[in-house]
Formats: sequence, C-alpha cells, structure tokens
Amino acid sequence: MSVEPPVLTSQPKGTDVKYMMLVCTDTEPDPEPSNHPDVEVWVAENDAAGRRLQGAQLAPASAATTVRVRNGQLLVSDGPFAEVKEMIVGFDLLECADLDEAIEVARAHPMAWAGRIELRPFAEFEQ
Repeated sequence: MSVEPPVLTSQPKGTDVKYMMLVCTDTEPDPEPSNHPDVEVWVAENDAAGRRLQGAQLAPASAATTVRVRNGQLLVSDGPFAEVKEMIVGFDLLECADLDEAIEVARAHPMAWAGRIELRPFAEFEQ
C-alpha cells in the first residue's frame, strides 16, 4: 500500500508563523562566554512579547529512546539512534511574523553562542 505524501501549502500572508526552535549543543562554542545573554531574561522577554509559546530543557541524550519499525517489526533502542557530538538539549515553540523575526529571537538566545539553534517552520498541510 502506497501512502501519498501530504501537500504542503504556504502560510497565508499577514499571519504569524510557528517555528520549532531546536536548541543544540555544539563542539565549537563561542570562546568568550562573558557576552552570552541570560536565558531567564530571554525567556521573560519573549514570553511577554507573545513570541515564545512554550519551551523546555530536555533530559540528556542518554535518557532517549529510539523507536523504529522495519519490515513490520518494532525496534526500540536506548539512547539516540546516531552517535553525534551535537545533541538537542531543549526546544522553544515560537510564533513570529516571519523568518527574519524568528532569526532575531534565536540570535538573542544564549545557546546561539554556546551551541547552535535550528529554526524549522511548522508545515501547513492541505486537508
């Protein structure tokens, strides 16, 4: 049985876009930690502005469980599937006018200096 991929649509003009902001570690952090912004200030400012809808720090990768199905068989393993040095350590759900605003929000997060931030818009699907 073939499953058709969903059809993505563009965000209507004039509406805010939701972004998943993945907060990740990095093997090459900014060597000058004194210029990093305070995460509590970042959270307070973006919560007050209505741009941060939700966020949380995640448990370490060692607490992860990977779930896959191959040939109809459930495969469950402890820890992350891939052995990588960079790990997702948290997330924030943002609602911004556009990508430019999301980038400005992300660049002010402390992990933009100590780690890396990945912004990914939520896909809109045709019904």
